[in-house]
Amino acid sequence: MVFSGIIDETAIAKRVIKEKDLYHLEITVPWDFLEGLKLGASVSVDGVCLTVSKVNKNVLSFDLVRETLNRTTLEEIIANDSINIERSIKYGDEIGGHIVSGHISDKALVCRIERPTNNYIMTFQVNLDTMRYIFPKGFVALNGISLTVGETIPSQNTFTTHIIPETLRKTNLSKKKVGSYLNLEIDSQTRSVVDTLLNLDEAKNG
Repeated sequence: MVFSGIIDETAIAKRVIKEKDLYHLEITVPWDFLEGLKLGASVSVDGVCLTVSKVNKNVLSFDLVRETLNRTTLEEIIANDSINIERSIKYGDEIGGHIVSGHISDKALVCRIERPTNNYIMTFQVNLDTMRYIFPKGFVALNGISLTVGETIPSQNTFTTHIIPETLRKTNLSKKKVGSYLNLEIDSQTRSVVDTLLNLDEAKNG
């Protein structure tokens, strides 16, 4: 299953039930989000592809295993948190962002937020291995949102994104603060190109 990175809805975390190495996350979603949704459907939850394990009226349940908890920010969700949600795309759907798989590459740290007139600029820091795939004007997904990279400072492992008002209104980005972590997925095509070039370079110099 894949997603477009265009968030149309936010949900509210209702409850998190914690067992050893397994969390059960319940979220309350808008009623229109449920149209045609069935048990076992794939939903992007803050950018993480999850499988619906239970539907109770407008409350969806998901099971989070230890691997998901370790690699994403979902372990930190508490009741009443705002969560970005997106249904998987269907054949023929318009893709307004870029193809997003819901497989998280890294957790990006919000290290600066700037609010010049009519603008909203967020700066993120990632690890060195992730930074090699991030380029100016390239794509990333942050908490499931398809965004264009602005400036990069590779020496600091940081990059910026310029957030439009509509994105702030429809997603949970406006609720994030300096020190928050977001789920980051790098663009799969960019990863393929970079890895191919690195492999060719290693072969040439090996």
